[in-house]
Amino acid sequence: MSRSVKAAAVQFNISPGDIDSNLSYVRAEIERLAGEGVRLVLLPEMWATGFDYKQLNELAKRSAEVVEELGELSRRHGMVVIGSLPEPHEDKVYNTAYVLDGGRVAGRYRKMHLFSLMQEDRFFDAGDSWLLAETSVGKLGVFICYDLRFPELARRLAVEGAEILVVPGEWPKPRQEHWRTLLRARAIENQLFVISANCCGIVGKLDFFGMSMIIDAKGELLAEAGYETETIVATLDFADMEGWRQQISCFSDRKPECY
Repeated sequence: MSRSVKAAAVQFNISPGDIDSNLSYVRAEIERLAGEGVRLVLLPEMWATGFDYKQLNELAKRSAEVVEELGELSRRHGMVVIGSLPEPHEDKVYNTAYVLDGGRVAGRYRKMHLFSLMQEDRFFDAGDSWLLAETSVGKLGVFICYDLRFPELARRLAVEGAEILVVPGEWPKPRQEHWRTLLRARAIENQLFVISANCCGIVGKLDFFGMSMIIDAKGELLAEAGYETETIVATLDFADMEGWRQQISCFSDRKPECY
């Protein structure tokens, strides 16, 4: 019996600092998607708070209750839900992606690569370890936004057995073609599914273009969002992925001792 999973990426205009509003939207989307048989839901980077630097440390204090509520939703609906939140850490915070599976925290990944152009290194502490989460829908490798520009991290996750790479992001114009190209490249070179959830809308001087995508192991688009608030859904067929890996045997043909 072939294995497949119905997956979704939730793209929306995050209200900076307004946890209750953002959580209300996400809660309703998860309830709706559960009714459609979706088992894997990806939310954008910093989806509950946005990059509200002035209040970041204070907002981070509520992340535990947000994780608890998402965990309860994942338990009630038998889902895996992923998205990043500010996690308190000393006088700064981590940008942490939580993987919630059936009510439990199956893993947490603290963003390693901080985007200095947006001053992330001033307000966040960097993580120092990758995450491959064993979940009820498969083995998930976790990126956060800027991590996408570091292919060695994706390759490490793929070699360790990742079947799906999830990428929550807040990626603005004018670099939308980088976003689209890098996401497809990570799927093609590692022969795995890639799910990305970007935000959309204008925040201050930043224009977030959306373009959340679900991509198969050949790099072909299964679903792509536009510029506005939108949730995309696609079915991941693992037999297709395995068949492609057997046809183009990149992993067994690697020569890591020569690199």
